[in-house]
Amino acid sequence: MDAAARQERVRRDVEERFTAELAAVVSAARRRATRDGNRQVDTAHLLHSLLESDPAVRAAFGGRGPRTARLLGYLVQRSIGYGLQWHGTVEDSGAVPTVREGGAPGWSPAAAAALDGALDRAHARYVHRAGCLDLLAALVEDPESRAAEVLRRASVDTELLAARLDGDRFTAAD
Repeated sequence: MDAAARQERVRRDVEERFTAELAAVVSAARRRATRDGNRQVDTAHLLHSLLESDPAVRAAFGGRGPRTARLLGYLVQRSIGYGLQWHGTVEDSGAVPTVREGGAPGWSPAAAAALDGALDRAHARYVHRAGCLDLLAALVEDPESRAAEVLRRASVDTELLAARLDGDRFTAAD
C-alpha cells in the first residue's frame, strides 16, 4: 500500500470514531488549512471550524455574542495572514513531540493530540464517537496550542472553560 492510500485509510479509521458533526468540523478544518496555504491543520483551524459549525460550542462561549465574534475575528485575521503571526508556520506547542515517521501527516502535533484527546474523552463517557465538545475540551487542555492562544487573546479564561467542559464530561450528548 502506498503512502497516500495508507494516509487515507488512517483518516477514514479515525473519522469513523467521530460524530457526523465532528467529522464535518474536521473536514472543514482540513479545507481551511489548504485554502490558507498551510502545510498542516493546526488547533486554530479546528477551533475556527468548531465555532462556525457547532451551536453547543458557541454556547460554551455565550452563544453568538461579543466573545464569539471576537474569537472569530482573531481567527479570520489569522486566515488572511494579518494579526496573529502563524501564517505558513507549523504549530509546535512543545506539549507533544514533533511529527515523526508514522505520525499524523497533514496535522500539527498539537492538533493530532487534540483529536486523540477528544476520543479519550468520549471513551471516558463510554460512548463510541467523539463529539464537538469533546474536541473543544481537548483543545483547551494544551495551554501552549494556537487555539488556547486565540482564546486567551479573546479574554476567555481557558482554565475556567476547561473546568466547565470537564464538568460536562459525563453529560455531553453522543
